[in-house]
Amino acid sequence: MQEALLYQKLDDGKVRCRLCAHYCVIARGQKGLCQVRENQDGKLYSLVYGRTISQGVDPIEKKPLYHFYPGSRTFSIATPGCNFRCDWCQNWEISQVPRPQHFMTGKELSPDDVVAAARTSACRSIAYTYTEPTIFFEYSYDTARLAREAGIANLYVSNGYMSSEMLDLFHPWLDAANIDLKAFRDATYRKYVGAGLQPVLDSLKRLSSAGVWLEVTTLVIPGINDDPKELEDIAMFIAEELGTDTPWHVSRFFPQYKMEQIPPTPPEVLQQAVEIGQKKGLKYVYMGNVGGEMNTNCPACGALLIRRSRFEVSCQVDRKGCCPGCGEHIAGVGVAGG
Repeated sequence: MQEALLYQKLDDGKVRCRLCAHYCVIARGQKGLCQVRENQDGKLYSLVYGRTISQGVDPIEKKPLYHFYPGSRTFSIATPGCNFRCDWCQNWEISQVPRPQHFMTGKELSPDDVVAAARTSACRSIAYTYTEPTIFFEYSYDTARLAREAGIANLYVSNGYMSSEMLDLFHPWLDAANIDLKAFRDATYRKYVGAGLQPVLDSLKRLSSAGVWLEVTTLVIPGINDDPKELEDIAMFIAEELGTDTPWHVSRFFPQYKMEQIPPTPPEVLQQAVEIGQKKGLKYVYMGNVGGEMNTNCPACGALLIRRSRFEVSCQVDRKGCCPGCGEHIAGVGVAGG
C-alpha cells in the first residue's frame, strides 16, 4: 500500500482523486470508482502498488504498436482493477477482480524488480498494459523513471481516461502509447463503459502535442460502433487532430464477458474501416485479430517495408527511416533499418 499522488483533501475527511477524469470524491473508508484507491483517515492510498496480477515478455506488435521499434520485445505488467466497466472487456478476469471479490490479488514486484526483469529478458521497453495502467499510476511512475535511467522505454496501453494533471506529471517519462478509442458517440461510452468520450479525445490530443508516439485502436463491435459514419468520424478525428501519420488499428471483436451474444465482427466490416481511414488520409491503417500478415507498405509507392508474420518482423526501411524505393519518410520511432 502506498500513499497516492494527485489527490486533494476536502472537508469532513473526504478527498478528491485527481488521477483520472472521473475525479472521484471519496469519503473516509471508501474507495474510488476503480476500487483500488482508498481513503484511509483522510489520506488516499493505492492498494495495488507493486502488486502485479500479470507479467511477461511480449512482442511489441502485440500491444499493438507497429511503429515503435518494430520486432522488439516489451516487458508487460498489470495490477488488478480498472476505471472503466466495458461490457466487452477482453481482460475482465483481471481488470474487474476487485469488484465482486473485494480483495487484491497479485505478486509483489518492486519497480527495481520490474526494470531488472526487463533487462534480463532483453526487452527494449516496459509496457503498462492488460488492465488500465492509469489506476496503478504511482507504481508505473516510479518504474518508468528507473526504466529511463536504464535506457528502457515506457509504454502505456490505455483507455485514455487520464486527468490533465496525470499527463502533465507523467508524459516526460512516457515514450509511446496505444489508446483505445472505443467509439465516437458519447452515449455509447455512457451506456457500455461508464465514462464519457470527451476526456479520451482530450488525452489523445495532449499525448500527441507532448510528443509521445501515439497509436490508436478501435475494437469494431457489430451493432455498437460499426456504423460507417461513426468509423468515418473516428478516422477524421485522427487525421485532423493527431495527424495522418498516426497508425489506426481496427480490431475484430469476438464474444466476451457480458457480450457473448454478439457475433464476431465480419472481416469485410474491418476492410471497410481500413478503406474509410485511407480515404480520410491516414497513411497506416491495420486490421487486428484477423490472422495473417499485417504489413506496413510505403504510403507513397506501395512497396512492402515491414513484414509481420505471427510477430516475426523484417524491416526494409533504410537507415534514414525512409522507403529505399521512393524516399518517403516512414513515421515512427526506431523504424529505421539497414
